Amino acid sequence: MVRNLRFFPPRQIGNRVDSCWEENVKTHVVIFEARGGTDKGEYGYRPDSKPIIDSLTQKGWTSEIIFYRDEDRGEIYRHTCAKAGAYISRVNPGNLPSEVGYFQMLRELVKHGVIGLPHPDAMINYGAKNAVEKLKGTEIVPEDVKCYYDFETFKAEFPASLANGVRVAKQNRGSTGEGIWRVEVLDANPNGVVSLDQMVKCTEAKDNHVETMPLGEFIDFCVKYLDGEGGMILDMPFLERIKEGEIRVFMLRNSVVNIVHKKPADAPDAFSATLFSGAKYTYETPDKWPELVGIVNRSVPVIQRRLGNYDLPLIWTIDFILDTDPETGEDKYVLGEINASCVGFSTHLELSEDIANEIVRLMEAEAVVNPNWMAFAN
Repeated sequence: MVRNLRFFPPRQIGNRVDSCWEENVKTHVVIFEARGGTDKGEYGYRPDSKPIIDSLTQKGWTSEIIFYRDEDRGEIYRHTCAKAGAYISRVNPGNLPSEVGYFQMLRELVKHGVIGLPHPDAMINYGAKNAVEKLKGTEIVPEDVKCYYDFETFKAEFPASLANGVRVAKQNRGSTGEGIWRVEVLDANPNGVVSLDQMVKCTEAKDNHVETMPLGEFIDFCVKYLDGEGGMILDMPFLERIKEGEIRVFMLRNSVVNIVHKKPADAPDAFSATLFSGAKYTYETPDKWPELVGIVNRSVPVIQRRLGNYDLPLIWTIDFILDTDPETGEDKYVLGEINASCVGFSTHLELSEDIANEIVRLMEAEAVVNPNWMAFAN
């Protein structure tokens, strides 16, 4: 069950702090959440966190949910380091005013022997929109993608991208389609040059609403996506076959365990694959998608290497959109984004058993092989 949180300072032995990897604490897991947000159930925590606790309990392990706040960071750190062999991060992006303090604490926990599920820098590298750019030229990402990190570059280069066709501009932050825009030039110039005063049709994935404005006005509007830490905009071609649905691959470490086929609402401008926008979800087993599973299995080592060579996240997703190979006419699967910060599985709570098994396997292996968990895989 979810415990009432009590804090215990680390036990001192001489001049050192007692190791987090002693036998009496290594079978305890802390699940971090943040209060508030639309991802919570009736008791205030995520509905897919409690099943993990139940599955670990059945294996004789202990676990608890701790709600992170910057004000409590020191106490939470000391408590976790003293009791836990691992943490699971279940904090949805946007549920904290800033993730800086949270990630600093997670790095310190990993540094002092607590297994990070996942490591905070893996969350950043996998979840950032430039993960797509880092994978361009691979089997799952074409060359025609780029990221902008400052306003002047975006203003100078985005019009040229639009000259090649309809584009999708994605902000790095946000969720459920917020700040993801399909941008199409209306009445393009015959010479192929797109100017800032030309009208563009902009459709946001959040709710498929449409706005028409001069391109320069849209670019000015997007400046907010470039401000602050992690500000960036991913620019990639719009794929018409999104109408057939986005395919989300649910990963448990390096294994495909579930696939969700998310089909946008049947409306003229709809391209969003979020439930909020009216998309319909179909849940399928991996054996229904053998070609895609093969692509994922081949791609995981490349993804891991190009995104920092961190240990794979415990739970993560890879989203694909169908395209057509112009040379062969065959289907292609193009990466849309990766999610690794707080992937939900509330529609398949039975997966908690597999998740608990993987946690136990990981922690037991680390206890035998290397008591000082490394941030990077060899």
